[in-house]
Amino acid sequence: MSIEVGSKLQGKVTGITHFGAFVELPDGKTGLVHISEVADKYVEDINQFLSVGDEVTVKVMKVEDDGKIGLSIRKAQERPKEERPRSDRSKGDRPRGDRRGNAGRSQRPLSFEEKMNRFMKDSEERLSSLRKQTDSKRGGGGSRR
Repeated sequence: MSIEVGSKLQGKVTGITHFGAFVELPDGKTGLVHISEVADKYVEDINQFLSVGDEVTVKVMKVEDDGKIGLSIRKAQERPKEERPRSDRSKGDRPRGDRRGNAGRSQRPLSFEEKMNRFMKDSEERLSSLRKQTDSKRGGGGSRR
């Protein structure tokens, strides 16, 4: 049986380190489950989730040219698709990409020209601020000679 990216396999935990767990696969090859791929939540101590000898289902994430096999336990688990909660604009949520909020503005999408004008204004403000900081560090002389 060849090991292909995306396939799910049964394996046995053969070793545990602070950065992950080594899992022996059916054909005798060994792959690594990185600590970030053990569970859907933050894993501080991998020993709370796995022990040597545990049978686990893993998903093959990558197979490198040098023979290293990257595995994931959390992506091998079947979970029902959960719908993301949609934002409710009536509760005052800001639309994505608008860092300033919408106080006093209509909810219509901005035209390209409006977006470009806003970008240019922000850019000029940032450049102006950087120039002031740089000039003050140079003693106020700036680039004049």
